[in-house]
Amino acid sequence: MAAAVPLVLIHGHPFDHTMWGPQLAAFSASRRVIAPDLRGYGTSPAAVTHFEEFAQDVAALLDEHGVEACVLAGLSMGGQIAMDFYRQFPGRVRGLVLADTFPAPETPEGVRTRHAMADRLLREGMRGYADEVLEKMVAPYAPPEVKSHVHRMMTNTRPESAAAALRARAARPDYRALLTTVTVPTLVVVGADDTYTPVTDAEAMRAALPDSTLRVIEGAAHLPNLERPGEFNEVLDEFMARVEIRP
Repeated sequence: MAAAVPLVLIHGHPFDHTMWGPQLAAFSASRRVIAPDLRGYGTSPAAVTHFEEFAQDVAALLDEHGVEACVLAGLSMGGQIAMDFYRQFPGRVRGLVLADTFPAPETPEGVRTRHAMADRLLREGMRGYADEVLEKMVAPYAPPEVKSHVHRMMTNTRPESAAAALRARAARPDYRALLTTVTVPTLVVVGADDTYTPVTDAEAMRAALPDSTLRVIEGAAHLPNLERPGEFNEVLDEFMARVEIRP
């Protein structure tokens, strides 16, 4: 029987590795699961200056752990980091999971918005922003403990790190052409009520990817892995099994 493929989980902005708590609990008994704090988030020091550094950090972490290849899963900004990792290190990816994310570069308006938000976070800190966006990150009907966890992750993020990531993200590459060249199985997942990256974005990614499956998680917004962990884990487990039986 083939060894279980390692699973690497890349969190979104402005969160940390605890975003993946339900997945760490569900999958760690059956395989190696790595869920790092990205540079500048959680306990990780410093901050990025270029977006591709996030992917390079993940590659260095895999080297440190002796992991040659993995299934790479990312949500929101983490999904964009997963795409950048595939751009730089395609041979190290056995499968991709792109959750609640999108491949297009920032529009000129989006660039201005991200820089303005970075300036605001440096002036005001994270709490006001966290209060404003909480019920877009998770649905208004999400369980209170999920809302509390998400709010805590956002307010615990250092404003300097969040601002640096926003500026780096504003200059990230266009991944749309890259998606058409992906040769590994890909799972596209999205919360049915996600307004940041709606189902239409997920459908467009699925259409661009040569070997992909789209799963829409009902009763969830931008963080279906926390809002509906049972459904998310079931979908992810099915995908991992598919990757492991692939020649």
